[in-house]
Amino acid sequence: MKFIKNTCLLLLPLFFMYGCYSFSGASISPDMKTCSVLLFQSRAPLAPPSLSSQLTEALKQKIINQTALSLSNGGGDAVFEGTVTGFTVQPVALTGGETAELNRLNVSISVKYTNALDPKQSFESSFTRYRDFPAGQNLQTVQNGLIEEIMPELVDDIFNRAFVNW
Repeated sequence: MKFIKNTCLLLLPLFFMYGCYSFSGASISPDMKTCSVLLFQSRAPLAPPSLSSQLTEALKQKIINQTALSLSNGGGDAVFEGTVTGFTVQPVALTGGETAELNRLNVSISVKYTNALDPKQSFESSFTRYRDFPAGQNLQTVQNGLIEEIMPELVDDIFNRAFVNW
């Protein structure tokens, strides 16, 4: 037991010295210094106009808070660009009378990540998250709260796909 404890104490500083580990779980090459997050576009007709900028800013904050990367306006070592592709509401939990007890808000995005240092790490991927809400509630009244719940999950999906190589 003492051997394991001593080994852990010796190896822990190595993780920090080489700069490729953080407590967020991100595994980023020490050669990567900058990151660009381009404004997400919205191609979802029903999406609120602010959704794309909210998503862009949330991803920037996640990168600032959980990595040592500097944000640049363009041409970074890593570049994120994306599109809000879906913002839909559909009925779920149908009752016997064929009326819905719940509605589901789906938010879908498409993301392109370019890693200029290691192109094999680049990807294009889609992510969807949702929240259910009572069918008796108007979407306009609950929309902001639902987006606040969905947004961190979408940002985590993007961040984890790009930087967490578990």
